[in-house]
Amino acid sequence: MSLPPDSPAPAVSWPDEARRVAFDRWLQQLVRRGIHASGARPASNDASFRRYLRVDTEAGTRIVMDAPPDKEDCQPFVKVAALLRAAGLNAPEVLDWEVQDGFMLLSDLGDHTYLSQLNQDTAQALYQDATHALVRLQGIEAASRVPAYDRALLLREMQLFPDWYVQHAGQVLTADEQVQLADCFERIVRNNLAQPMVLVHRDYHSRNLMVCPAAGAATNPGILDFQDAVWGPITYDLASLLRDAYIELEEDVQIDHAVRYWERARKAGLPVHDDFGEFWRDLEWMGLQRHLKILGIFARLYHRDGKDGYLKNLPLVWRYAHRTASRYNGLGALARLLERLVGETRQDVFR
Repeated sequence: MSLPPDSPAPAVSWPDEARRVAFDRWLQQLVRRGIHASGARPASNDASFRRYLRVDTEAGTRIVMDAPPDKEDCQPFVKVAALLRAAGLNAPEVLDWEVQDGFMLLSDLGDHTYLSQLNQDTAQALYQDATHALVRLQGIEAASRVPAYDRALLLREMQLFPDWYVQHAGQVLTADEQVQLADCFERIVRNNLAQPMVLVHRDYHSRNLMVCPAAGAATNPGILDFQDAVWGPITYDLASLLRDAYIELEEDVQIDHAVRYWERARKAGLPVHDDFGEFWRDLEWMGLQRHLKILGIFARLYHRDGKDGYLKNLPLVWRYAHRTASRYNGLGALARLLERLVGETRQDVFR
């Protein structure tokens, strides 16, 4: 999130006076450690209860994570940041952490997201950087250090689709549709769990990858929002990147990037399928699991949390899910259900 050159920084609003006092108290503690931070202003939005502020210090700008401890657990963020940085990836450095109040001072990876910088001229290089970094991330041995992306979690995520997206569509599932949907979920999970397992970022896409200077220790991409990392299916993060909820790539372009990733992953010794066609099929099924979850999450953000900014992305996510469900045997009931939920008034998603 950037400001016009001469515009004043917007004021930081606080949910209550106690939170503001806690923040000011923490800033004073930083001063005693030789860090003078001032000029706090919003840096980015988040779909969770976290938010990010940018502050000025004598060493340059820094990011403050404001994560109320009764709503957000920062332990996974700190743990995964250390794993990524140890592997040479460009994740934020944790410079200070006030555990009790939930404030964290981080190095600043800038405000140029992939989403803001991707265009016809930059796309090839940026996606190459992202897939190279992904291969390195997936080489991190972390099976005992992050939660497993197990059957229960995969199913719980997909359950967001009937719980929230069906409600958003103003529909109720029939008894037959509930049975058919459960069968499709089972087929999807069976595929997902049969895939080789690696470290999974879980939100590896254009809003969480940053374009950073190539000089010095900073390399592309800067990687954010990794606190929900798990040990899970190897195609998950590539599906997140190539079938992004915020930017659409033509399928031949997706396949081209996937082939390049697959070849590099094989050379790195990652456990990708020997046959690219099988690997691509796994990616599609993994992407379907993710897109059903996202349909539910975006609907929940609107109905439960009052955040309507994600509604504009629903048609693209719907198209991803519908195309995959229409393509494979055993998923036809899901494709028909998606069509019924959209209805005749929303033909824009069918383009």
